[in-house]
Amino acid sequence: MRIKGLSVLRFRRPTPMITRIMGHMYVVIGLLFLTVSCQFTPPTSAEVPPESKQTEEVGKKPLTQVPEPQKDSLWYYVSRQVAFGPRVPGSVAHQQCGDYIVQFLKSRTNPPVVTEQITTALTFDRKTIPVRNIIASFYPDRSQRVLLAAHWDTRPFAEMDPKEPHKPIDGANDGGSGVAVLMEIATQLSAVDPGVGVDLIFFDAEDWGDTTGSTEDTYCLGSQYWGKNPHIPDYHARFGILLDMVGGKNSLFAIEENSWRLARPYVQKIWTQAKELGYDNLFIDQKRGPIIDDHFYVMKYRSFPMVDIINFNPKSYSRFGHFWHTHDDNLEQIDPDVLYAVARVVLHVVYRFGTE
Repeated sequence: MRIKGLSVLRFRRPTPMITRIMGHMYVVIGLLFLTVSCQFTPPTSAEVPPESKQTEEVGKKPLTQVPEPQKDSLWYYVSRQVAFGPRVPGSVAHQQCGDYIVQFLKSRTNPPVVTEQITTALTFDRKTIPVRNIIASFYPDRSQRVLLAAHWDTRPFAEMDPKEPHKPIDGANDGGSGVAVLMEIATQLSAVDPGVGVDLIFFDAEDWGDTTGSTEDTYCLGSQYWGKNPHIPDYHARFGILLDMVGGKNSLFAIEENSWRLARPYVQKIWTQAKELGYDNLFIDQKRGPIIDDHFYVMKYRSFPMVDIINFNPKSYSRFGHFWHTHDDNLEQIDPDVLYAVARVVLHVVYRFGTE
C-alpha cells in the first residue's frame, strides 16, 4: 500500500369535614396499595436470567454473544507464517504458506467454501509472477455479506533498509498480522453464527510495487485482479474491512482518507466500536492521507464501501512505522495485545451488524 417549569399551584385550607373525608380516603388507598404490593414483587437483578436482561428492539434479531479471540492463537498464526520465510510470489515459501492457509480454512468446523484464484501478473520491474487469491466464504447462501481482507504476500526487497536492501523481508507485520487476524476470525465464525454471510479474502501480490516513481496500479495486483474478476459474478458486500499492518508494537490506527471519503458510515461504526471496547487510544480520532491499498481497488471495481485499518506512525518518514519495508519487520515487532484488540473490534462490528 502507499502511501432537555414547573407551575406553582396554590390551594385553599380544607374545611374540617373535608379533612375527615380525605383521611378515610387515604386509609382505603393505603390498603389497596398494600394488597397490590403483596401480589407482585419485582425480581432483583440476580433473579433475572441473563438473556432476559437484553431488550430486543422490534424488527431486530436477538444479539448473538460475540466470540472472544484467542491471543495465543493470534501470535501463533503470525509466527507460523514467518517460519516459512519471506512469502514472495513465486518462491517455495510462498507456495507452502498458501497451501497452509488453504488447508487451515478447509479445516474450520463450519466449514467454509474455499476458493482459489490462480493467475499471473506483470510487476513494475517487468517480472511475471504467480498470483494466488484465497477466498473463504462462511454461510455462502446468505445475500447479506461482509468482506474481510488482508494480503498474505511479503515485500520482495527491503528498499528502506540500508543493509541488504535487495533481499526480501519477513513481513511479520506487513502481511503476517492481517492474515493472523483473519485466521482467528475464521475460527470464531466456524463456531458462532454471526447472523450474516462473511467472506475472508487473502489477497496476493499486494506488496510488489514501485516506491521510486508512480505507485498507481503497481501495488495490489491480486485485489486488482479480483476486483475485475470476483470469485462470484457481480459479487457485492454491504461493506468491507481491510487489515494491513495491524500487529506492530506502538501501533496507531488513524482514519485513512479514501476510507473516510467513500466508506464514512463504516469508519464511524468501527471507530465507535473501538471506543466502546476501550481502544480509543489505539483507534485514534485523527485523519491521515489517502493510501493506495487493496480496499481502494475493491471500491473502484466492485463499488461497495471498504475501510482500511492500517498502522499510522506520524513520527516515521513513511508514516507506516520505522520498520516498514525493512528487515526489522520481524516477530520482535509483533504485539499480541494489538492483534487481540483489532480482532475484538472487527468481531464486534461483524456480529453486531448481523443483528441489525
